[in-house]
Amino acid sequence: MSDPYPARTAEREDKRSFLQKLAEFIHPGPDSAAELIETLAEAEDNQIINTESRLMIEGVIRMADMTAGDVMVAAPRMDLLNIEDPVDQLMHQVIDTAHSRFPVYEGERENVIGILLAKDLLKLQRAPELNIRALLRPAVFIPESKGLNDLLRQFRDNRNHLAIVIDEYGRTAGLITIEDVLEQIVGEIEDEFDIADDAGDIFGLPDRSFRVSGDTALERVSEAFGVDLKQARQGEDDHDFDTLGGLIAHEMGHVPHRGETYELAGLRFVVLHTRAGVVRWFKVSPVTPLAPVPTVKPGPTA
Repeated sequence: MSDPYPARTAEREDKRSFLQKLAEFIHPGPDSAAELIETLAEAEDNQIINTESRLMIEGVIRMADMTAGDVMVAAPRMDLLNIEDPVDQLMHQVIDTAHSRFPVYEGERENVIGILLAKDLLKLQRAPELNIRALLRPAVFIPESKGLNDLLRQFRDNRNHLAIVIDEYGRTAGLITIEDVLEQIVGEIEDEFDIADDAGDIFGLPDRSFRVSGDTALERVSEAFGVDLKQARQGEDDHDFDTLGGLIAHEMGHVPHRGETYELAGLRFVVLHTRAGVVRWFKVSPVTPLAPVPTVKPGPTA
């Protein structure tokens, strides 16, 4: 049905003044991603959008130029399960690394034969006669050059959460999860096996080692393990550190990566999780059986 008041329709369609139209002609909209991001910053300054909205939109824009190789976990730092290992050993590895999904290999680490969900290991405890191969999900392989936009669409359409990244020679380059992709938009996402930051700072593990938060005070760690970490430092500089993560990163001389190990004061510190270059969790154990063990009550057992 036609509008009985066409003049009003025209008025609704374009309420811009002549000066507004002239300004838009002289200063057109952004024609590059960098200009668009700058425009978003101006919109935030003018309180048109809030900070969270700006960051999410920026994440979407930047993600358009990113590939799986940009955000993947590199192959040397991948946590994989060996299908030949006994179930008890697999359980310990799942607890220690705290992931919810694991690539499973047979023979060589390059030979990934499937994906195992950590929760599926419980089925083996209830029914030991089950074959672990029956619990494996198909592994998805993608090229290192695959764009994140396409990968996110593939994850959504196929209901996958993890993919193995292959380089141009067909070798395993790393792995990437749907969380890795979404975090480019919305920031860090907690895994269902992640431990809440307020749940404690030192946790006992089944293998008699301990999970220690990277932001735990040095005094707390020194007291728990009966050592003096500040006194045991290797460097001779005057830097003073308040947290375990800050101390270990300084002693290592670089931003720690998952899986790296450092020994200090008779203790072995294994980097379990990092976020934005900061260590969130260490696995701590004595270097030798005679090394000190915690002398104060730690947090709850993981």
